[in-house]
Amino acid sequence: QVQLVESGGGLVQPGGSLRLSCAASGSLFSIFSVNTMGWYRQAPGKDRELVASITGITAGGRVNYADSVKGRFTISRDNAKRTVYLQMNSLKPEDTAVYYCNTVIALSDYWGQGTQVTVSS
Repeated sequence: QVQLVESGGGLVQPGGSLRLSCAASGSLFSIFSVNTMGWYRQAPGKDRELVASITGITAGGRVNYADSVKGRFTISRDNAKRTVYLQMNSLKPEDTAVYYCNTVIALSDYWGQGTQVTVSS
């Protein structure tokens, strides 16, 4: 069993910042630190897209970003807290979406419930 709980979304003005958190729990998370974790987003009428990902400790904690967020967003993880973060700076209206936390365990995708981020003046 896997549970991913996102938090930190909200309404922010263009140019502002938000930090999203994803807390992971469950019996299948035997060793959280080795799991690759990802943040995805889905805007109305659009497909869900990968925003950022971070590999587990055995893979060096490598990060990957969508071109649209490079230089503005930072993904990080605290393995002791079983939490993944997404720091979002210089937010733009086109960043408005529901943001989801994701991991894959034993070839199965697991998703959180999502947190709404709205960038508007």
